[in-house]
Amino acid sequence: MYAITGVTGHVGGAAARELLAHGEPVRAIIRTAAKAEAWTQAGAQIAFADFADRTALTAAFRGCRAAFVMLPTDPSFPDPDAGHRHLADSIAGAVADSGVPYVVMLSSIGAELPDGTGPIRWLHHLETQLRRTGVTLTAIRAPHFQEKVETLLDTARDLGIYPVFADSADHPIPMVATRDIGRIVAAALTTPSPADDILALDPLTTPNARSPRNSPPSSANPSKSSPSRSPTGPPS
Repeated sequence: MYAITGVTGHVGGAAARELLAHGEPVRAIIRTAAKAEAWTQAGAQIAFADFADRTALTAAFRGCRAAFVMLPTDPSFPDPDAGHRHLADSIAGAVADSGVPYVVMLSSIGAELPDGTGPIRWLHHLETQLRRTGVTLTAIRAPHFQEKVETLLDTARDLGIYPVFADSADHPIPMVATRDIGRIVAAALTTPSPADDILALDPLTTPNARSPRNSPPSSANPSKSSPSRSPTGPPS
């Protein structure tokens, strides 16, 4: 059994669908019953838990061969740093309490740095806390999601301006489609690493890396990225 968090989102949903398509047992972890029916019909077992509920998460992870975890961003926190670190601590605590032996985590490029990276610093914290539990961890450090381009399409269509948060529109920005990340997550779950591991996804190392100026239209196939795998020891 594989426990999957974030199944109602892009990456968790893609990972769960990939596993189910290959006949693997999936425990879909969701917060509300309203979103359970589709996953029940898809063949998943359902567990209800909120990321902040360590007890419920522990029950959801218990008995599973492996778990996929991610850290959601919640803009409603009065203190974003304290709020997201609390969520990370709850997730890591549930992993420790449940005894699940292997975890795949959605992380980010830059998560090796403890600070100076904005919200990515919370992923550094989650990686650190998970390693301290003694679980075998594979951290998938992904770049920007390709689907985030969708949030800029209205501006581009209505104003004729495509916002670029870089020094130049010709500067390549690493992006990867979330369905590709989900496929990599599923592969990592079913072929666990014997030791702590990092999978770095960097499309800029492939020939089809693109800048905002020469990005393909949204109907084009997403670029494929090949992960580079490197072992890692305890964080410094």
